[in-house]
Amino acid sequence: MAEIFFVDTTPFVSNYFIDAKDHVYDWKGISPRLHYINNLLLELESGFRESTTKWKIVVGHHTIKSAGHHGNTHELAIHLLPILQAYHVDLYINGHDHCLQHISSTDRWNPQEMKFYYDGQGFMSVEMTQTDVDIKFYDVFGNAIYKWSTSKLISSAM
Repeated sequence: MAEIFFVDTTPFVSNYFIDAKDHVYDWKGISPRLHYINNLLLELESGFRESTTKWKIVVGHHTIKSAGHHGNTHELAIHLLPILQAYHVDLYINGHDHCLQHISSTDRWNPQEMKFYYDGQGFMSVEMTQTDVDIKFYDVFGNAIYKWSTSKLISSAM
């Protein structure tokens, strides 16, 4: 019914290579960086092409778009977002900003894309059927603070 694709988003972020500040990264197996990123994207596209599931979900650490502290990750908007859009990925779930957000996907940043923002920590749950996805965001006390749902028609090709 669903496939979840996990993407190593850290190598996309140029600053981690150019100006790592106080951070120490082990780049074994990553260099040359652009070759690694290219292979990762080719493998992801291959996975999308081979997938026969109704729902496709991608999980990465870094934001593509964000109103949080770290903001947008431009490298992901350039390299990853067009692939997610081309293969009609249903959800991109990420962390990094330590807040809860629901941003709808369009090509350019638009304040109307922000459906929900909570500047606090918490967690989310995902319930899924063949036709529906229900997502709930919770605060750290377990109180539901936001709910979003979407549906897909059942295709005879599935």
